[in-house]
Amino acid sequence: MKNIAVLGAGTMGNGIAHVFAQNGFQVNLIDISQSSLDKGLATIAKNLDRMIQKEHISENDKMQTLNNIKTSTELKNGVLNVDLVVEAATENTDLKLKLFQQLDAACDENTILATNTSSISITRIAAATKRPDKVIGMHFMNPVPIMKLIEIIRGYSTSDATTKAVMELSAVLGKTPTEVNDYPGFVANRILMPMLNESIETLYNGVAGVVEIDTVMKLGMAHPMGPLQLADFIGLDVCLSILNVMYGGFKNPKYAPCPLLVNMVMAGKLGVKSGEGFYDYSESRKAEKVSPQFS
Repeated sequence: MKNIAVLGAGTMGNGIAHVFAQNGFQVNLIDISQSSLDKGLATIAKNLDRMIQKEHISENDKMQTLNNIKTSTELKNGVLNVDLVVEAATENTDLKLKLFQQLDAACDENTILATNTSSISITRIAAATKRPDKVIGMHFMNPVPIMKLIEIIRGYSTSDATTKAVMELSAVLGKTPTEVNDYPGFVANRILMPMLNESIETLYNGVAGVVEIDTVMKLGMAHPMGPLQLADFIGLDVCLSILNVMYGGFKNPKYAPCPLLVNMVMAGKLGVKSGEGFYDYSESRKAEKVSPQFS
């Protein structure tokens, strides 16, 4: 596989495009918005500049990576003659089902369709297509250029050949592909999201403030980032969506989102992306340097 399409130019999509392009793949980055594509390319260029500063790559490597990326606002044109599509759109079930129906109709019959979903059933997404054997989950971790793990999730009908091809491809990217089964939240978020939710419950119940909770987990549990800061980094709307998927899938109250999380999302306080979450990011994007909103 040499020709890749990435659907969605946001945080995850531009990171996925970056990694493929840096490893010599020809990438079509697709989004409905030209401004989103321009922003995604600017983010890739900035991240490549950081790698140059750290002497991980050369200026020539940067230019070659950017030259490997083409952009399109037309899904049908963007997926022509590609071997693999990686969908990285918003974590919304109805949207993903619609996109996979469109991809199934537009792509060559041999094209593998992958989704970067962090919680939604691969089997359900695959059922929206006529090629369920060629649908698979590729759950990259954020930030994509740095994090080594890719969760590879097989749907009920995903073939051995598709799984093998995607596992091998992930290794070519310098990642560590890890196969997991198709249950809500998979492995990473099934363990991570209840921890983040419990941290929010701890704040909600007045046990401690934002900085105190994060300090305990960083210094006491050796976490590189406190859970509330991490929730801000992921996006509180994304955390809420994943918890709702797990709560709906398992019908277990331990996955029910904390009311504080629900209210913050309704108020538009989504974390870094909105400029405010558990911390105020209006002056700086580094939570440690700003004042918490709840303490």
